[in-house]
Amino acid sequence: MLSKVEQKFSGIYAIIVIIELICGNFADLETIHYFTKPLIVLSLLIFFFTQNQLINKTIKTLMVLALVFSLIGDVALLFDAINPNYFIIGLASFLLAHVMYVLVFLKQRNKNKNPLGFIILMLGYAALLFYVLNDGLGDLLIPVVVYMIVILSMSTSAYLRQKLNNTISYNWVFIGAILFMLSDSILALDKFYQPLPLSSISIMLTYALAQYCIVIGILKHNKQMR
Repeated sequence: MLSKVEQKFSGIYAIIVIIELICGNFADLETIHYFTKPLIVLSLLIFFFTQNQLINKTIKTLMVLALVFSLIGDVALLFDAINPNYFIIGLASFLLAHVMYVLVFLKQRNKNKNPLGFIILMLGYAALLFYVLNDGLGDLLIPVVVYMIVILSMSTSAYLRQKLNNTISYNWVFIGAILFMLSDSILALDKFYQPLPLSSISIMLTYALAQYCIVIGILKHNKQMR
């Protein structure tokens, strides 16, 4: 399923993620954490730059923007304990990243696919999550609701992508979108509902896998989209 280049990168990426999971959970390694967390998306950005020759220019640009906004969000959230405004910056950055992903996925949309059933499922999930979080959102109620709408749109647009002659690209991207939604859900529950056990590990692991799956999936969609 993975080419030799993708396999080599996957090994390097796994090492980066493992180091970040370790450094992000030990105070003595906090300094390294400030480097390893941004390195997750930065490594994906570099890999995408070197492997995107067969991808349409518009999609290429949108993907780069999505990863850059994600990188900004990662850096901002490193400092949210110092100043709450960094959380807002991070939220806005990831919102823009999701918008870029929505635009990418819609460029590859299967116009014959009906999203109604999936949308109903996503709305049910969002309603349940909002019910749990509502009391803890406070002044962030509107920004969080907007963010929820955007990430649900991202998952839905991933669901609507073309499968072409095989399902490899589709499955990678769709799994990535669902993992991204799961990561953000765990983050929201941990921040606005109650602290969750091993939340930092589960949030970062699902996030790293989500970004990886989306990048690999888009790279495997070799048909030029014009």
